[in-house]
Amino acid sequence: MSTFLIAVGSFVLYLIAYHTYGRWLARKFFKLDRNAPVPSKQLNDGQDYVPTRREILFGHHFTSIAGTGPIVGPALAVIWGWLPALLWVLFGSIFIGAVHDFGALVVSIRNRGQTVGEVAGRLINPRVKILFLLILFLALTIVLAIFGLVIASIFAMYPASVLSVWLEIPLAVAMGYWIYRKRKSPHLPAVMALALMLLAVVLAVKFPILQFMFEPLTVAGLTVSPVVIWTVLLFVYCYVASTMPVWKLLQPRDYINSHQLILCLFLIVAGIGAATFFTEGGAPIVAPAIRAEVPGAPPIMPFLFVTIACGAISGFHCLVSSGTTSKQISCETDAQFVGYGSMLTEGFLAVLVILACCAGLGIGTNIKSITWSWTTQQEYINNPKKTSIQGRLWDTGFSTADSDYWLIHRRVVEEDVQTSSSWALIEEQGRVSESGWSNAVFSPGSLGEREIGLTPGDKIALRNGTLSIESDGTAKVSGPFSWHARYGSWHDAGGLAAKVGAFVEGAGNLVASLGIPVKIAIALMAVLVASFAATTLDTATRLQRYVVQELANSFHVRPLTTKHGATLFAVVIAAVVAALPPPNMTWANGMGKGGLILWPVFGATNQLLAGLAFMVVAFYLARRKKPTWFIVFPAILMLVVPFCAMLYQLGVLNPDGWWPRRQWHLVVTGVIIVALQAWMVAEALKLWPKVRGILEVTPPPLPRGFPVVETAGSPAPTDDQGRSC
Repeated sequence: MSTFLIAVGSFVLYLIAYHTYGRWLARKFFKLDRNAPVPSKQLNDGQDYVPTRREILFGHHFTSIAGTGPIVGPALAVIWGWLPALLWVLFGSIFIGAVHDFGALVVSIRNRGQTVGEVAGRLINPRVKILFLLILFLALTIVLAIFGLVIASIFAMYPASVLSVWLEIPLAVAMGYWIYRKRKSPHLPAVMALALMLLAVVLAVKFPILQFMFEPLTVAGLTVSPVVIWTVLLFVYCYVASTMPVWKLLQPRDYINSHQLILCLFLIVAGIGAATFFTEGGAPIVAPAIRAEVPGAPPIMPFLFVTIACGAISGFHCLVSSGTTSKQISCETDAQFVGYGSMLTEGFLAVLVILACCAGLGIGTNIKSITWSWTTQQEYINNPKKTSIQGRLWDTGFSTADSDYWLIHRRVVEEDVQTSSSWALIEEQGRVSESGWSNAVFSPGSLGEREIGLTPGDKIALRNGTLSIESDGTAKVSGPFSWHARYGSWHDAGGLAAKVGAFVEGAGNLVASLGIPVKIAIALMAVLVASFAATTLDTATRLQRYVVQELANSFHVRPLTTKHGATLFAVVIAAVVAALPPPNMTWANGMGKGGLILWPVFGATNQLLAGLAFMVVAFYLARRKKPTWFIVFPAILMLVVPFCAMLYQLGVLNPDGWWPRRQWHLVVTGVIIVALQAWMVAEALKLWPKVRGILEVTPPPLPRGFPVVETAGSPAPTDDQGRSC
């Protein structure tokens, strides 16, 4: 019951926050004006600046800021317990994250859709602009490299999701022409597109031939994995998608994704309700409320606030607000719905991620195992064509009510034909060292003499859960034990695949409570994650193009000031970073994992961006003699906390930091980012006492020929009460 109450209570709290605190900010502090000029009309070029209906823009903004962020962060942070994660998501999103997104959007709208870095150059000084843009460039490079890896990994892990995700692209293009050329309503085609995507999921699960998978390729003596192949294809897509007009692909695709989100949120909440009221045992939270000591984990303070970014507050959001959304908003009063409302929706998604990982996994998860085989010498001599035993050994063991056991799967194969298959519990008599497990050779009596055979349908009560053998022969654990199997240590919960997998399987279990087959439910969740990540990937490419163009203009690098030149540069740099093997790996086993090289830096860097964006919004308000108290506290929090986290990671008061471990690539990057941030803050503090009531330099006059007449298909914009703007 507690799981269901948390889900419903969080939704109600967010509704109240939107109509109280959000509306108060819009009216009292930002003073949104439905008659104010907006960049989408002032600079309408049919490419990046396009007046857009607020529900379509909401879909773009939400899916762009979400990505895998509100999934990966909460899915890892629950290792410290579900309660700290839940509180940070709820109150962080309402009072910090939504204010950050809303403020960055408003400031950009009132500065002709310029990015927050460009605006900082006029609100503070030109040096701050360059420093901010350099940090943005580093952060976006990491985002592009890692999100390419995330999506490619999802395709490799859940091949049933591939068809649906790629089918969305032609559907979105067709929908864009339907809306903007035929001047038709977007609702019906969006629902139809979503229905076709769901059908593609079902077909891919039912017919494996539709699960598009690549075989490893050998190029120049190196094996190119399917993940690398997918990553290359994704970057090609990014170049094409981010140079197309926003109305052709970006807007309609994101609008379809917003419908997909609503459907998945509904299914998860309905699944929680069904599991609570109609399933034996319900869906209780099986994770501890607070778990301060986690083997191998950094301290909960300050790392909770860095681990959960999207879902509470994320600096990346200011780039979306000021990079793409501000160029499409058709009425200033839409900013509350799009900026503040999207962040609250993302917060609700993060709440459901927490519940999926802390309650959904408790319904059941397949055990994590290592595969090995053994054959005694005498048995091989007697029958060389017979493989006597092949097994799956769970890598941490587990306990029943009275003893510790290993779970073993025996499969007997004679002349390439399986003759028998069974599971057995074998009593443990001492553990084998971890380093030797992958090559360990066992004899049947080496682990103990007591053995209990298991067949499909059998269940055994464990000390902390239940173990069962499913009808398809897989072993499954449920209850608190299944959560600890994922979150026993920081190492167990680490890795992007493990974090995404925890949500996908936990949410899949909840959705399966509605009677939907588990495989289809899991595929649906995988499509949700991949679709959101793809949205963020090409939006980030477009944002990186803006950053590169602004830097190129500042340093007078003419080839990079053009749309195609800047986009190509952004994609190539990201692809090179993504292709590089991490320092402890070679090209043979680490190609395509380059995003992991700088990924440890991203968490603190992302939150520092949020603090710097708050600083820009505070300067905007102060120059207009408006109150800044509701901005100053979040700004200080998001400057100090990630700064401390970065110092800890570098090795200050941490013997296991980057410096002691000689991870020089992380040390150099971390020091550069900390130095740039300190420089920006110093510039801001020096100027802060002098700016109150003094307006910044106004932007230059509009280029000749603007505003452009709206494209024929542009819908008539309305404000948040439905009135024409």
